[in-house]
Amino acid sequence: MTHRTRRALVLALSVSAAATTLTALAGPAAGAPSAPPTLTWRPCAQPGGPTDQECADLPVPLDYRDPDGPRLTLAVSRLRSEHPEARRGTLLVIPGGPGGSGVRRLTQQGKALRGQLGGAYDIVSLDPRGVGGSTRATCGLPTEDRHLVTLRSWPAPDGGIGENVARARRTAEACAKNGGAVLRGLTTANEVRDIDRFRRALGEERLSAYGVSYGTYVGAVYAQKYPERTDRWVLDSNDDPDPRRVARRWLENMARGAEDRFPDFAAWAAHPDREPEGLRLAGRPEDVRPLFLALAAELDRTPRETTTRGVPLTGDRLRQAMQLALYDDASFDDLALLIRQAGDPGATPVLSPDLAEPLSDEDAAAVMAVICNDVRWPTSVAAHERAVAEHRVRYPLTAGMPVNVTPCSFWKDRPAQKPTRITDDGPSNILMIQNRRDPATPHAGALRMRAALGDRARLVTVERGGHGVYLGTGNACGDRAVTTFLLTGQRPERDVTCPDA
Repeated sequence: MTHRTRRALVLALSVSAAATTLTALAGPAAGAPSAPPTLTWRPCAQPGGPTDQECADLPVPLDYRDPDGPRLTLAVSRLRSEHPEARRGTLLVIPGGPGGSGVRRLTQQGKALRGQLGGAYDIVSLDPRGVGGSTRATCGLPTEDRHLVTLRSWPAPDGGIGENVARARRTAEACAKNGGAVLRGLTTANEVRDIDRFRRALGEERLSAYGVSYGTYVGAVYAQKYPERTDRWVLDSNDDPDPRRVARRWLENMARGAEDRFPDFAAWAAHPDREPEGLRLAGRPEDVRPLFLALAAELDRTPRETTTRGVPLTGDRLRQAMQLALYDDASFDDLALLIRQAGDPGATPVLSPDLAEPLSDEDAAAVMAVICNDVRWPTSVAAHERAVAEHRVRYPLTAGMPVNVTPCSFWKDRPAQKPTRITDDGPSNILMIQNRRDPATPHAGALRMRAALGDRARLVTVERGGHGVYLGTGNACGDRAVTTFLLTGQRPERDVTCPDA
């Protein structure tokens, strides 16, 4: 598995890290004004990360309706400006997911951000509640229900969803039984409140931000709730903010995203340059798609044993491998190799850890809880069956998974509040950046975010494929637009397009 494949899973789902437990900390005396929490910084250098990265623990209320009640602990991190005389503020990195670790993302991207921003910011991030070094929650799920191809509801080879329905029901029941108040508190609204508490602890009147994937939705909600506390706001790889279909629309959009993006892989896999590596799958790009679909169908009928005992390569595992690989061109070779192995009767396919190993129970809980807690999901099994049947015809690459039933349809707790409606009411200080062919957060969804924000935002569209733009693709035009905005506040006068270069 390449670094890019791991990065794709980090953006899409979660990052494993050490768990902490819920702590009961004394709150302020009744009636007393709430003082900003104090952060005690310590070195937290991570392998491959900046040596001067600092970490601290941020106490936050378990329930903001009871601010003096039990507390959770959030892991937070910062890179202080290496040129204090040039510092103009604090930049918050908002991770994707739900389930992404901000501390880990700062470790991975901090050096690149510093290189671009030249000391203009202290760069900070946090692990959202339920993630990484922050207080965790559990659902008590069996191992077989924590694999990516079971957390994602891939239908049966014939399109049936009976097994998905049964798994979704027992998962929702397990989370209700074992998750408790911590699991119920994993919401976008609480992440936004936690970010504002972090801002206060840092002593900042306003924050700048750089949010990626799900982090764009978190960033948009923060900017809607606290517009006067935002400085320069960057949203990279944007989610559709429709409050009626939060999270459900994100998952559904992956079907279109895969169709938009797959031709890039097909062109790569048919190029003569792949021949010496043994990774050329077809002589023409238009032949790669039918080859892939036929192989997935064959694996539906006859799964292949792999080097991971007890974990076969099924059609759905191949489809899931494809969906992850489309996040970044650097993962195309992994997918092509797996396709080669799957089509060779004499080979034993090798699965990446993303496909071979289950998520931890804590990571699985974090992935599910936010999307299930934020908004009510449809409960009709028949409606899901119809949607899956339609999608299998319209979007065969994803075989109905993006519209299939999930545990959210049987979730026991109602949302604590309605999702925030994103509007054009607020300062014009948002820069959006988006790949044209994004497999996870398609351009069509980004246009809905752009329309919701109105004149508050400008959109930079990069004519390439993949998930995540800034400092991740080498596109000089897109990188320059974001860096210029963060350093000077200047945005394009209108929405612009960058060529793939």
